[in-house]
Amino acid sequence: MKQVHMVFFDAGGGHRSAAMALKRVLEKQQRPWEVCMLNLQELFDSLDIFRKISGLRLQDIYNITLKKGWTLGSPQLMRAMHGIIRMYHQPQLRLLTEYWTGKKPDLVVSLIPNFNRALHQSLQRRHPGTPMMTVMTDLADYPPHFWMERRQPQYIVCGTDRAVEQAREMGFPEQRVLKTSGMIVNPDFYEPIDIDRRAARQALGLRDDLPTGLVLFGGHGSRALNLVARRVDASELPVQLILICGHNQKLADKLRARQWRMPVHVEGFTREMPKLMYLADFFIGKPGPGSISEAVRMGLPVIVERNAWTLPQERYNAEWVESEGVGIVVPTFKNLVEAIERMLAGGEYERFRGNANAVNNRAVFEIPDLMEQAMAARAAY
Repeated sequence: MKQVHMVFFDAGGGHRSAAMALKRVLEKQQRPWEVCMLNLQELFDSLDIFRKISGLRLQDIYNITLKKGWTLGSPQLMRAMHGIIRMYHQPQLRLLTEYWTGKKPDLVVSLIPNFNRALHQSLQRRHPGTPMMTVMTDLADYPPHFWMERRQPQYIVCGTDRAVEQAREMGFPEQRVLKTSGMIVNPDFYEPIDIDRRAARQALGLRDDLPTGLVLFGGHGSRALNLVARRVDASELPVQLILICGHNQKLADKLRARQWRMPVHVEGFTREMPKLMYLADFFIGKPGPGSISEAVRMGLPVIVERNAWTLPQERYNAEWVESEGVGIVVPTFKNLVEAIERMLAGGEYERFRGNANAVNNRAVFEIPDLMEQAMAARAAY
């Protein structure tokens, strides 16, 4: 049986989600492979300088930064983090080389940025000729040394034409640049939803006759969600909101305790996102690749913000929203009310929704075949 190793970590949550979604599809397709999961943060814990100083893992610091909205200056922080990663490159190589010892991988699939150089070098040191594939969970790279390493002999899976262009610019040969129809989305979003939409809305305390926005700022919540909801509530817009707080229980409790003018449903961490998006008419949030892809998969037009506080690796996502015509990008959520009015006016909503429905993203089902091809071509790798 062939052995496939998939590498992820929990910074932001999207990398684990993508890895688990891909694993589920592999199992459902009954691929004759042994799938091994590697949480790189756990392997690198002994090297985590941030944990030594603060007691918090790097991924926990990242998630707190998102939760608090402390993202201004993130490009400078990214450069500093890359410097630290390069400083610890040799210890990373040592730990990874030890990890590969005794294992017999036929393919290594990385669903993370920043560490693909160490992953590839350690793999070739212990198992020369074993193919490695990086599956990007961002719509575009943020060079240097983020998703792509220049001319590194490996496969790179790109979900957009922009990422393909970047891979070519980085010296990847054509046969190593693999294009999918989008980002990995949980396979649950492809299952039919057989519920009475009107009754389901009413069960959540929502009206069946009002446009419904779903507000999401990542799996760890964000105070921006509270500000957005209050801004919409203070307007006279005839809309209602579904607020997704994720793991931020404190935020969820605060929102549930508030008296709202409009109908509001507050949800904590949930595994029913496809159902909740089915009940919504549009999406409001940060331009994260996962949430945008999920919303568009469900036919929801999106309203996202792009400014100096936007994470650098997510800024292209806002450009993609505009180029695909699937939503509206605002420089600040102070313009949110006007954006909602524009989206719901005249035939604009139908245009945005039609464009979203036209995006036929089936990447999670396409990648297993690409993995198969990479293993089949191992002799020529």
